[in-house]
Amino acid sequence: MKIAVVAANGKAGKLIVEEAVTRGMDVTAIIRGENKTAAPKAIVKDLFDLTSEDLREFDAVVDAFGNWTPEAIDLIPSAAVHLAEALSGADTRLLVVGGAGSLYVDPDHTKTVVDVTPFPDEAMPVVNGHAKALGELRKFDDVNWTYISPAGDFQADGERTGKYVLGGEELVLNSKGESVISYADYAIAMVDEIESGKHIKERISVVSE
Repeated sequence: MKIAVVAANGKAGKLIVEEAVTRGMDVTAIIRGENKTAAPKAIVKDLFDLTSEDLREFDAVVDAFGNWTPEAIDLIPSAAVHLAEALSGADTRLLVVGGAGSLYVDPDHTKTVVDVTPFPDEAMPVVNGHAKALGELRKFDDVNWTYISPAGDFQADGERTGKYVLGGEELVLNSKGESVISYADYAIAMVDEIESGKHIKERISVVSE
């Protein structure tokens, strides 16, 4: 399987690349500078300069773009939209590293995590940016997208356990009543979804066991 990881030098991107390479996938890192990943091939190009011709040779493209500035509220959804537009009408799948704030906390889907959680002010552009990206993706009927929300506590340096629980639109807690997952276990879930392709045009979520 031939995949590309956009923003592959980031913490999530690197681990997704590593997991995919370990499984024998043909992986290309899409980066703006030096390739610091395990991917044997790279496209050095800004995300917003990527074209359909750059991406349509792949079976799947992973959007691992992250931003922690106040501009995240616009940049994160803009990145998802740009990639979706580039893949409009193509067979290539788009898998997006999402956020947890938009997960629902009630069965009627009237309240989300962000509605009931006191996030720090500095985190709100990121939280809202990820939620906005999901809303934009839902508008694309001609793109094979999958949005994967991590648990609420998304741990960059957390342990790789090799296990996770798959959820859907609602916040799922693990056996300890926690909403937590490491970047490493999230990478496993991402590559599992790339391999299976079971959740086209859906948002799914993952939490550690």
